[in-house]
Amino acid sequence: MTHSPAVLIGLMSGTSADGISAAAVRLAPPKAELLHFLTIDYTPAQRDRLLRAAETATPDEYARLNFDLGAWLGDAAREVMGAAHLSPRDVRAIASHGHTLWHIPPHGTWQAGESAVIAERTGVDVVSDFRVRDVAAGGQGAPLVAIADQMLFAHDTEPRALQNLGGIANVSVVPPRGGAAAVLAFDTGPGCAVIDGVVRALAPTLAFDVDGGLAARGTVIAAALGEALAEPFFAAPPPKSTGRELFSREYIARFLHGCRASNPNARVEDIAATAVALTARSIAIAYDRFAPGPLADVLLSGGGARNPTLVRAIRDALAPRTVRLFSEEFFRDDAKEAVAFALLGWLFLERQPGNLPSATGAQGSRILGKLTPA
Repeated sequence: MTHSPAVLIGLMSGTSADGISAAAVRLAPPKAELLHFLTIDYTPAQRDRLLRAAETATPDEYARLNFDLGAWLGDAAREVMGAAHLSPRDVRAIASHGHTLWHIPPHGTWQAGESAVIAERTGVDVVSDFRVRDVAAGGQGAPLVAIADQMLFAHDTEPRALQNLGGIANVSVVPPRGGAAAVLAFDTGPGCAVIDGVVRALAPTLAFDVDGGLAARGTVIAAALGEALAEPFFAAPPPKSTGRELFSREYIARFLHGCRASNPNARVEDIAATAVALTARSIAIAYDRFAPGPLADVLLSGGGARNPTLVRAIRDALAPRTVRLFSEEFFRDDAKEAVAFALLGWLFLERQPGNLPSATGAQGSRILGKLTPA
């Protein structure tokens, strides 16, 4: 079934806290046309505010950050609209994920980025706060991109895995297009969060390991990797989700300590390589334990897909499965999540469910999101 096209703006600020992703999308599910995409990097001060918000912020800082982030998101929406030559009248809605500050299902979840500020700055209706309804219905509130993976990115004839590599990594295993099997989707563990955290701690002039250059020159510290993989989250069965509540600065400090305890002569490059191996091996463990069946391919997306060292490590860990970049089949890898939230906004406006209970564990299908009129 196809639908009349509608243009939406999808906004995403991921747990890596590297910047805002903004996508202008023409949606007529099962088709999605990416009209324009851009990323706006956070300044070091903005990134620090977002990361500290999960640790030491005060109520005053939370209130200011929520409004400031709304302004940053609104500016990103205006910029991508301008680049796509869209006026507010051309856009049905802005769908904003915001930025997750804390995620503790089934007790709650918290995404900042005030939708009223976005609406004021753009003159466009805003759909936001997608995760809370699923959590209220007993679900994990994640991963929500699974419905986009099913509706927009399924393989024609075989099951496919879509592996996102943001700050946290998540996978959707979707049946062939039109297939009746349930989607399996869950967070596999860290994507870039530990890699970036290690690099920022040991090489403060770097925001991340550019092109995986540090890790490419390092040697994995096997004992430290084994200790890190003993984290109970990796063995827990789906549905499950995680975030900086677990893979936090404290976790990164323990990881660094474990690397140095295992190898007192460890170089920055060796620790970075071990962090890359943690992401790759935790993904492989998840597939082996929870998704062992045959797959047409594994498509990598998200910021981590631009790290060739991480991509090589994942290919090695998942062999003999076929691992490709999402962009080889669809559009650019780092746009996928913003497009997915544009779809969630579209589903809200169409009064269609946005969650997949087989993925989140919710008690049933729910319409996700809240509307802030322009």
